[in-house]
Amino acid sequence: MSAASCLRSEDQFRCSICLDVFTDPVSTPCGHNFCKNCINEHWNSNDQYLCPLCKETFYTRPELHINTFISEMVSHSSEQQAAKPGEVPCDVCTGTKLKALKSCLVCLTSYCETHLEPHLTKSVLKRHQLIDPVENLEDRMCMKHDKPLELFCKTDQTCVCMLCSVLDHKTHEFVPLKEEYEGKKAKLGKTEAEIQKMIQKRRLKIEEIKHSVDLSEEAADREKAEGVQVFTALMQSVERSLNELIETIEEKQRTAEKQAEDFIKELEQEISELKKRSSEVEKLSHSEDHLHLLQNFPSLKAVPPTKDWTEVCVHPSSYERTVVRAVAQLEETLSKQMKKLLAELELKRVQQYAVDVTLDPNTAYPHLILSADGKQVKYSDVKKKLPDNPERFTHYCIVLGKQSFSSGTFYFEVQVKEKTRWALGVARESINRKGDTTLSPHNGFWTIWLTNRNEYEALAGPPVDLSLKSDPQKVGVFVNYEEGLVSFYDVDAAALIYSFTGCSFTEKLYPFFCPYPNDGGKNSAPLIICPVNQTE
Repeated sequence: MSAASCLRSEDQFRCSICLDVFTDPVSTPCGHNFCKNCINEHWNSNDQYLCPLCKETFYTRPELHINTFISEMVSHSSEQQAAKPGEVPCDVCTGTKLKALKSCLVCLTSYCETHLEPHLTKSVLKRHQLIDPVENLEDRMCMKHDKPLELFCKTDQTCVCMLCSVLDHKTHEFVPLKEEYEGKKAKLGKTEAEIQKMIQKRRLKIEEIKHSVDLSEEAADREKAEGVQVFTALMQSVERSLNELIETIEEKQRTAEKQAEDFIKELEQEISELKKRSSEVEKLSHSEDHLHLLQNFPSLKAVPPTKDWTEVCVHPSSYERTVVRAVAQLEETLSKQMKKLLAELELKRVQQYAVDVTLDPNTAYPHLILSADGKQVKYSDVKKKLPDNPERFTHYCIVLGKQSFSSGTFYFEVQVKEKTRWALGVARESINRKGDTTLSPHNGFWTIWLTNRNEYEALAGPPVDLSLKSDPQKVGVFVNYEEGLVSFYDVDAAALIYSFTGCSFTEKLYPFFCPYPNDGGKNSAPLIICPVNQTE
């Protein structure tokens, strides 16, 4: 197809009836073209078959056929997209403006695919500088010299034409636009990379904030559930105490009513007997038989045996201070229950920080036997031959955990069931492992123990006696490194045993275990590191 044919005016492809681009173009015998539907409707509405353009009359209705050439040209034209808002339109197109494919800096015109073809085929036009389509091509011309802006003045940081470089800016430093473009583009690339990093950081921060909100929501739900649990238990206690109070009052009332009923029944029985005697006395008093009256008088003279009711009475039940005593009892009950519930909640809270602890055989005293899984330790009367490495304890039957902690919080539980002596806690890394030492925070130990006198002590230096209501079967150890807190719990009783507070930790901390000697078999049970099952 020639360039001329490519440049046909868009009006050549418009129907003269509907004035729009052909739809199913057909040709009449006189050679004119119309939309098939348009010409059919025109003929349907007229008595004669006339050509709307040349007025030629046809005596019979012509048979219409699709004009394939025009149809293909219209189809090719429609394949090119019309310019949308924000896109550069073709300056040559009439009617519907197609999207420009290139702009010419020499012609200062933007062209669609069809109208661009001469710039791609004609040798004269091939020398023109084409760029991606832009609006306001006049802005790319030097306003002073009416020449294209082809150079960049680095001195004034502005775009100039060739005449500017030899006239107004002749002493300045110049580079081609493309060279400056590449440099600026590289900087923009770096800027874009930095912006993307900033965007990524902010996206990560958003995720972090969202995660914090999720954690806060989980904590809120957990606190609400615990609050419902606590207050439900307290309300149940109050309800039980109220029911007991009402039952006590009603029982007193039932007792008073029963006593009154018994008295009334007894009185009514005596009244019945007295009425009977009264009837007999009255009957005898009316007798005219002298002998009969005299013979029966002795038996009717005496009043039937009755009770002396003078001092008998039913006192109203006394409810004085009943409510006061009930409330005092409730207060005591609630206080105990509150302490128990709070202790359970506290234990449940610290159990969330449970860690997997195993025993370190490299630290174990030679008389200690460790289980294969590193979860149990007990004393043996037979001393094993072990290398005297720096980590090993050689003076006391101590073993440390493999895991160390230098920040955050952690918790573990140890079964002490059936033991008569033991010590548990944490120790810092630099403790004395080879000679005499005292278990105390000053020497790097934060521990509690069961003595051979069956007494519990916190080895705070001096020791602190611990009064426990029952012997712990399982002991929980909790550490908050930053807060300087080491707490011990009776797991089964959900009770706090003791807390070291205000500690200053600067080294790694290790779980500490001391099963003590067997004591003739009395203390042969092992210390067992247990999996943590959170209390319900």
